[in-house]
Amino acid sequence: MAVHSENGEGKFTATFVCWILGIGCLFSWNSMISILDYYAILFPKYHPARVLPIVYEPLAVGVLLILSYNEAKINTRIRNLLGYFLFFISSLMILVLDSATSGKGGIGVYIGICIISGAFGVGDAFVQGGMIGDLSLMCPEFIQSFLAGMAVSGVITTALRLTTKAAFENSRNGLRKGARMYFVISMLFELLCLVLYAYVFPKLPIVKYYRSKAASEGSKTVCADLAAGGIQASEENPEYMARLNNKQLLAQNMDYAITIFLTFVLTFSLFPGFLTEDTKKHSLGSWYALVIIAMYNVWNLIGRYIPLIDSLKLRSRRWLLTVSFSRFLLIPCFYYAAKYGGQGWMIMLTSFLGLSQGYFPVCVLTGAPKNYKGPEKNALGNLLVLFLGGGILAGVTLSWLWLIGKGW
Repeated sequence: MAVHSENGEGKFTATFVCWILGIGCLFSWNSMISILDYYAILFPKYHPARVLPIVYEPLAVGVLLILSYNEAKINTRIRNLLGYFLFFISSLMILVLDSATSGKGGIGVYIGICIISGAFGVGDAFVQGGMIGDLSLMCPEFIQSFLAGMAVSGVITTALRLTTKAAFENSRNGLRKGARMYFVISMLFELLCLVLYAYVFPKLPIVKYYRSKAASEGSKTVCADLAAGGIQASEENPEYMARLNNKQLLAQNMDYAITIFLTFVLTFSLFPGFLTEDTKKHSLGSWYALVIIAMYNVWNLIGRYIPLIDSLKLRSRRWLLTVSFSRFLLIPCFYYAAKYGGQGWMIMLTSFLGLSQGYFPVCVLTGAPKNYKGPEKNALGNLLVLFLGGGILAGVTLSWLWLIGKGW
């Protein structure tokens, strides 16, 4: 039986499981991003740091658009399980492809890597929108924990990359060993997420409470999860049958949507393409790109925990929008730091980029789904993730502008 309190039994466990599921949401993709130096050696003419994100994001946004439009009819349980399964099987296929080709390059292998990158994008669309929509029915701490987990995945993969680079040095064979290790770990971690979401999360009392409440308010997306938790969905209350549609929800929350869109546009127009490819030589040598990625990921993680300090959480919708616009001042800062500054300036700017990138999505996604019924919260969560994905797509597309005048 579900508990009858928002602070009921199982809240800590549920928060921890959300953290693990957040790590799994981006672990496979971050593993691919972390071995871009290996792919740069394997495919030197094909710009993998730019091409793989541009393959990943259109599929992610396209699928998100379809899922967001139909979110009220979609079985959230199947959606999320299918997403984690895609992460698992795609990580396995990376290993199979590498073994079948003995780590060799070539256009055929590159196309295979791009197809797997697209599969990661589809999995992301299923999981990120599904999980944030689902957690929007519950308490803000669950969303914050899930978002923090997504940042942790970047820190873990970067730490593994630094370790493997130190252990195997900079040989091609060493890079290959590191890449294979990433995807073995990724495959096992995605399997853990499948088990946790299928058998542990739906049975936690506090999760049953929130899903039962959402079902009583007319939500159909939680029925399968309630059944998995041993609860039959209650009959819909006629009082809750009418709900705001997506257009009305978006009109009421357009400032939040623009804030999250602008946040991700700016970040991904710079990271990882510009920061790892378009800077001059530094004393860190081949370690420079890894240090840049590490600093971004560490400060991104810190930024996702800052809103837990109540006095430091930005709640003003006007200020969130204003500051998201002001972040575009970082573009000339990065340009002049890359052209004239040293590696210290680039590391400092990248740290600030990561910190602000972690901070703003948490403020938006934990602050937006308020004063709505369960089905509306789920819909709004999906819409905000759609704008998040759109921002990433626009950012990785704009990152190609940095190549103007540089040749191919």
